[in-house]
Amino acid sequence: MEFVTSIQHGLLNGSHSTALLMVGIVILSYLLEDVAIVTAAAMSSNDLLPTHLALLAIFLGIATGDLGLYWLGRMARKVRAMRFRLVKKQKFRAIQKRLLKRAFVHLFIIRFVPGLRTVGYSVSGFIAVPVWIFTAAVLLASVLWTSIIFGALHKLGSINVVQQNMLLFVLSAAVIMWLVNKTLQSYFKREAYSATK
Repeated sequence: MEFVTSIQHGLLNGSHSTALLMVGIVILSYLLEDVAIVTAAAMSSNDLLPTHLALLAIFLGIATGDLGLYWLGRMARKVRAMRFRLVKKQKFRAIQKRLLKRAFVHLFIIRFVPGLRTVGYSVSGFIAVPVWIFTAAVLLASVLWTSIIFGALHKLGSINVVQQNMLLFVLSAAVIMWLVNKTLQSYFKREAYSATK
């Protein structure tokens, strides 16, 4: 966590080139996605990085991180012991069946359910969900997620009172992210439930 904090402080210092700031946001998104979104929004609100570049860096970090999880799953498929252990498990077979049956919908929904992304995206690679379906679902969900969260945080950061108090910004950002996440999670769970009927 100390490493993440030092990256965040370095980025918010703003004395780096635009390219270096963008790379820093991408790296931060690999470590802690939510912190990276808050940092990028704060940088954009404080004119340390143009809004479109901050949003692009977040999107690139999230999308490439998700694709990385998929390819890690694909590589794990080559490990015989792992294949044998996973295929034996009944839970794994149930997940595999769901992902293969309605891959796009499930992969899209996974983006909005905390705790499922790492497992869901890695398993997708392991069971060889077609890469084009995976990529399309992840890119669409990432665009939606980053646009909503980043937009809300950017608006928050442009308020004078919040702009002058970083602690207030971080606390408000955490509440906004939690509310948006819960709302989207509830919506997509309802949609998934009605789609399976």
